[in-house]
Amino acid sequence: MQTLRIKTPSTDGAGGDTERTGTGPGRDLSPLLAGAATAVAAVGATLALTAAGTPLRGPCTLFFLLAAPAAGIGAALRGLETFGRVVAALAGAVVLNMLVAQAMLAVHRWSVRGGVVAVTVLSLLLLLPLLAHRILAHRIPAHRERRSRKHTQE
Repeated sequence: MQTLRIKTPSTDGAGGDTERTGTGPGRDLSPLLAGAATAVAAVGATLALTAAGTPLRGPCTLFFLLAAPAAGIGAALRGLETFGRVVAALAGAVVLNMLVAQAMLAVHRWSVRGGVVAVTVLSLLLLLPLLAHRILAHRIPAHRERRSRKHTQE
């Protein structure tokens, strides 16, 4: 029979197995990347709405116009695998941007600011059902628990 040594993390934080605990450098960069992407998208929307004359306005605004609807669509597609969700979300973002541009051109109301505002509103509308579901999912079990306690006390 073989004996396995189990390393326990030290209480002082020195030494130890950083790979097992997940606290080493380079571990789980997704929150950091999501924050950076949100910051770039917010800068892009702000630069587009203020009509700033910086060379970063174009790339940052384009990133916002792709990332905002993709985030809303990707959040709604939780059942898909990661790669499929990314591809579907980006395709949906392109389609949404094309529909906004086509609708604005059809009614002769095209403007960069109007397009950014329309994409922002539609992206928020895509996220609204998900946020409502999360809020209701937290409230309903608590409400059911209170009702069941009330019925058992009677």
